[in-house]
Amino acid sequence: MTGTPKISLRELAVTYGAKTALEGVTLDVPAGSIFAVIGPAGAGKSTLLKAINRTIEFTPGARVHGAMLVDGEDAYRMRNVYELRRRIGMVFPLPVGLPLSIYENVAYAPRRAGVRLKAELDGIVESCLRQAALWDEVKDRLDALGSLLSGGQQQRLTIARALSMNPEILCLDEFSIAIDPVTTMKIEDVLITLKTQMTIVLVTNLVQQARRLSDYTCFLNRGRVVQVDTTSRIFSADPGNPLTYDYVNGRFG
Repeated sequence: MTGTPKISLRELAVTYGAKTALEGVTLDVPAGSIFAVIGPAGAGKSTLLKAINRTIEFTPGARVHGAMLVDGEDAYRMRNVYELRRRIGMVFPLPVGLPLSIYENVAYAPRRAGVRLKAELDGIVESCLRQAALWDEVKDRLDALGSLLSGGQQQRLTIARALSMNPEILCLDEFSIAIDPVTTMKIEDVLITLKTQMTIVLVTNLVQQARRLSDYTCFLNRGRVVQVDTTSRIFSADPGNPLTYDYVNGRFG
């Protein structure tokens, strides 16, 4: 795998009490790439994302072992976890909007970070909504409640909100699970554009989505890495691992 790693995991393990969700995960996520994580239900995909931005700490009983490096720095030794989460934006499977206007959904985090000038906030809101391919649809109703948008629009609003703090890494967990195919394709186009500005880690149950979007793919099964390689290799006629071949060809999962 080429390229400078933005994220490096070394023997990462996550346990919930006596249950092991991830074990011995070692991989590098190259900077400026779309890195897909695929695998059957229960493979540990969502747990991996939560470990990357340390929201795993909100889960009672969760314990993380091993190391996760961001730009070479051990993320689990960083004292300022809020700064880490600012650098790593997160988009969850179902859109979770704040009970605020469209404008305030995007402006909320910058306000909390100390941005006060309206002109600056206006610029951030417009830029993020444009990046999320939502601006043209909502620019005339920014004062409307975000919760009144369609499901696909709410998911793009969630992406705009994640972008509002200018993250270096964007994590997406099954972003297309509750939206229509047309909106899914719009967001996929957004992600391809965004990878020129940040590193994207994408968890998906749709193997063809991983094939379309990603530069690299990690196949997880039962909490362990089966294979990490270029996406072209993972989806080739001979990925080098029979379990990988069976999974991407729909023989299990």
